[in-house]
Amino acid sequence: MTLPVEWLRAALTPGIGPAGFLKLIQAFGDIAAAVSASPHQLEPLIGPAAARALKEKVSEPDVEAALAWASQPGCSLLTLLDADYPAQLAEAGAAPPLLFARGRRELLSRPMLAMVGSRNATPQGLGIARDFSAGLAESGYTVVSGLASGIDTAAHEGALGSAASTVAVIGTGIDRVYPSANRALAHRLAEEGLLLSEFPLGMQPLAENFPRRNRIIAGLARGCLVVEANVKSGSLITARLAAEAGREVLAIPGSIHNAQARGCHRLIKEGAKLVETVEDVLEEVGRLGPTRLRRRTPPSAAVPPTAVAMPELPDGLSDTAQRLLESMGYDPILADTLADRLGLTAGDVYAMLLELELAGLIAGLPGQRFQRLR
Repeated sequence: MTLPVEWLRAALTPGIGPAGFLKLIQAFGDIAAAVSASPHQLEPLIGPAAARALKEKVSEPDVEAALAWASQPGCSLLTLLDADYPAQLAEAGAAPPLLFARGRRELLSRPMLAMVGSRNATPQGLGIARDFSAGLAESGYTVVSGLASGIDTAAHEGALGSAASTVAVIGTGIDRVYPSANRALAHRLAEEGLLLSEFPLGMQPLAENFPRRNRIIAGLARGCLVVEANVKSGSLITARLAAEAGREVLAIPGSIHNAQARGCHRLIKEGAKLVETVEDVLEEVGRLGPTRLRRRTPPSAAVPPTAVAMPELPDGLSDTAQRLLESMGYDPILADTLADRLGLTAGDVYAMLLELELAGLIAGLPGQRFQRLR
């Protein structure tokens, strides 16, 4: 359908936002009538500053830029007027009237599951996020996250290549990538998945943008899975928004010594479902029938849809190194603690830790601590 320019003009006017846009629709019946209304009629609904901006057409450069951008292959503008606007998002309250979409727009019709967590995730948390994401995508769920560092990145990486793939909702203009380290990932998402943004082109990563992004992530999904999060993490905002929208909230527990697990533990105390496997997640959000979507790229490794993949230990490890690995547990631990536990010298322990790290079995952490990965 042809997109009314008045719709774009109002959606991109600073200060109106989804709630103000809805007020205009409710008051005038359609957005064209609202755009033609007098400032006196508009001010009680959206305030004097936004009313003046709408009447002065301050969003006109953004409108022209949006139309030019949408003429490019793979780029489109999605509105509440479109038949493929996700029903769950439309019903979640204060739905964005306009979304910039780049990539596989057909993914919007798929059942989605949000996966979020800490930007400063542990190596173990990143591995769990990738494995769960791959398993959920193989089970038919499109994984939606926010393209942030840490758990978000791992969630997207795990689902890419599966038929159901992944959607990234970003807190900048869709022509920007934040963080810049995810530029290559964003390009893959534009080809194999989908990028979404409600912000005008060129929008910088402002702090106030990310709660709005989180609202969209929560609104799109049937449930929200938190992998790792500290108690001040923005992921808890997404989980709260999901709960308020009637979605399932799920959390993966961690060590009591891991600060990045405390947000998950708080969610579980407040009623979130504790999950340990992909099967646990599917029991809560529902199993899906066979998908008709084709796999876009061959998977790097097959991950069973009902469990986290746990690779076998490599051959060639010394007996002492295997014994050290078994004694580590999965909590971060000091090398000196391991030396005391096994009755070995610090030099011997560090030599074995290097062997295990080169084998990809452990990761070094700040403060001379180490953590087992598998």
